[in-house]
Amino acid sequence: MKLGLLEIMRMSRKCRMVLATCLGSFVLVIFYFQSMLHPVMRRTPFGMDICCRKGSRSPLQELYNPTQYEFSSTELAHQVRRNQVAQTCRANSARSRKRRVLTPDDLKHLVVDEDHEMIYCYVPKVACTNWKRVMMVLTGRGKYSDPMEIPANEAHISSNLKTLNQYSIAEINHRLKNYLKFMFVREPFERLVSAYRNKFTRRYNTSFHKRYGTKIVRRQRKNATRESLRSGSDVKFEEFTGYLIDPHTQREEPFNEHWETVYSLCHPCHIHYDLIGKYETLQEDANYILRLAGVGDYIKFPTYAKSTRTTDEMTAQFFQNISSTFQTQLFNLYKLDFVMFNYSVPSYLKLA
Repeated sequence: MKLGLLEIMRMSRKCRMVLATCLGSFVLVIFYFQSMLHPVMRRTPFGMDICCRKGSRSPLQELYNPTQYEFSSTELAHQVRRNQVAQTCRANSARSRKRRVLTPDDLKHLVVDEDHEMIYCYVPKVACTNWKRVMMVLTGRGKYSDPMEIPANEAHISSNLKTLNQYSIAEINHRLKNYLKFMFVREPFERLVSAYRNKFTRRYNTSFHKRYGTKIVRRQRKNATRESLRSGSDVKFEEFTGYLIDPHTQREEPFNEHWETVYSLCHPCHIHYDLIGKYETLQEDANYILRLAGVGDYIKFPTYAKSTRTTDEMTAQFFQNISSTFQTQLFNLYKLDFVMFNYSVPSYLKLA
C-alpha cells in the first residue's frame, strides 16, 4: 500500500514538472511573438517609454504612410512647401544643377540621428542652437534629458553630433534614401539682420570682429580710425551689406554660414527634404517632427525669447539707410531663398 502511494506521488511530481515546463514554454512563445509584433521599449529620463528598436516604424514611414491617417493643416503646409521647392528647382535647373555631384564638404550641415533615422540640415539664425540641443538629447542615449540644460556653446561643439560627411558614400546614399530629412528656414532679410546683430553688435563676438569686422571696415569705410581698423567692433549695417554685394568678397571665399543662403547650405535641389519647417511656425513644425519620430510625448521643442528676436519691423528699420541700388543687389543675392521658400518681396524694399 505504501509502495503504491509512493508511486502515485512520484507520478504526480513528474506531471507537475511536465506541466510547469509546458506552461513556461508557452509563456516564452507568447513573449517571442509579442516582441516580434511590438517594438522593444526603453525608459527615457522622464520615465516615459520611447521606441528604439530597429524594427519599429521610422519617421519617414509615419510621414508618408501614417499608422493613423489624420490630414491636418500642418501636413498640407509641408506638402505645399515641398512642391514649392521642387517647382523652383525645375525653374532654375540650369543654376541649381550646375554642379551635379555633392562633395563631403557640402554635407557638413546635415546632422544625423541614427536612433530615430532622421537627418537635420541646420541653418544658423533659424533656431539651430535649440535644434542641436534637441538632437543631442535624441542621440545621447540617456546622457542628456532636457535640451535647455545643455549650454549653447556645448551645442555647437562639432564632436557632440555626427554629420553626414563623416560616412562612406554607400552609407550616405542609404541614409539619404531611408531617413527623414528636414530643415528650417526663415525670411532671408530677417535672418540677415539677425546675423548682423548677433555677430557685429555684441561685444563678446570678438572673433567675428577680428575675422570679418576689420576686413569690412578696411574695404567699406573711408577715413576709418586706427582703432576701428584694429578691432573691427563697430561695423555699420550699411558697411556689412556693402561687403556682401562686393564682387571681390564673393570671389575671395564662400560666405560665412551665418549669412550664406539656405540654398547653398542645405542643397535642396540635390537633396529631397521631406519636411521644411519655418521660423514663423517654429513650435508647431518642430513638435510635428518630434511626433513623427515617436518622441513627442516626452520631449517638446524649447521656446525662444520673443523679446530679443529680430522682427520684420526691426528689419525694415535696418534697411531704411540702404540705397535702392544696394537693396536690389542684395535681393538678387538672396532671391532664390525668397522664391524657393515662398517669401514675398518685403514691402519696405526700394528696388532699383
